[in-house]
Amino acid sequence: MSLLPYALARPFLFGLDPETAHELTMQSLARLHGTPLEWAYRASMVDDPIELAGLHFPNRVGLAAGLDKNARCIDGLGSLGFGFVEVGTVTPLPQPGNPKPRLFRLPKAKALINRLGFNNDGLDAFIANVRRSSFRERSRILGLNIGKNAATPIENATSDYLLGLRGVYPHADYVTVNISSPNTSNLRSLQSDDALDGLLGAIAHERQALAEQHVRRVPIFLKIAPDLDEAQIDVIAAALQRHGMDGVVATNTTISRDAVQGLPHAKETGGLSGAPVLAPSNRVIAQLRKALGKGFPIIGVGGVMSGRDAVSKIEAGADVIQIYTGLIYQGPNLVTESARAIKALRTST
Repeated sequence: MSLLPYALARPFLFGLDPETAHELTMQSLARLHGTPLEWAYRASMVDDPIELAGLHFPNRVGLAAGLDKNARCIDGLGSLGFGFVEVGTVTPLPQPGNPKPRLFRLPKAKALINRLGFNNDGLDAFIANVRRSSFRERSRILGLNIGKNAATPIENATSDYLLGLRGVYPHADYVTVNISSPNTSNLRSLQSDDALDGLLGAIAHERQALAEQHVRRVPIFLKIAPDLDEAQIDVIAAALQRHGMDGVVATNTTISRDAVQGLPHAKETGGLSGAPVLAPSNRVIAQLRKALGKGFPIIGVGGVMSGRDAVSKIEAGADVIQIYTGLIYQGPNLVTESARAIKALRTST
């Protein structure tokens, strides 16, 4: 458990504009890492290992992509007790993202709406930051999440993903292909039959060449949306297996507002994350597990606000989980709480 109670910091952070609070937190984590002040928030890691996609995960709780888009704070975030950390989404070229304001809190629902739009400093800066990190040297798992530039036409999206894959491949334990953000125009259309087949076929071919070049096969995961029906999930599951993908991240944010109607900011455009996404995310996880069978790796993400929520993802069919919005509302102790709850579930069954 960290020495600094999050309850003392949260009122200050929630008094700031959400994106300002985010930037301040990330800057603090980057600056304090490796200093004596890091002990104010450092947490011991729960030991609960699992072998997944050929990787050794030291525990089953990870950080979801989106919090650290530029890979600036891998080591600082890793000190919170995560067994694995995923950073990005990174695009080949730098881009500012959508106009501000673009991040909104819905405290009554323990939720966020964001329309950030893959704002990041580009692939070169991202890789430089990853290379400075010592996280992987401590036997932790690092996932690198790739996307396409907003200015790239959707019909040319594959070229951006291949550029991203080539760039991050030597530095990743696994790579996540993000085709499910609602904040890049037409991106989610890549989840459909023909577009998905074309993309995954190209990625599989490129991964084979990279594996031969680097004498190392890096697992590839696909991140999908919660706003999918059963038929769409079955199509994605079949494509994942057909093209030899190694796993799936379920899920990204939702465009549904059913759970937050009438709340301030509920009508803002963007992806909704947090507590309202728990049930739809778990529904997708359960359907994926049914379609993919027992052994196919699933990373469950969306709506984890407590240890019980983390357990619900495992019960739905996930192998490991990720958190993001829960950190903002519950604080870093959620990492340890979730890891302990999952370990308790596993040891009691």
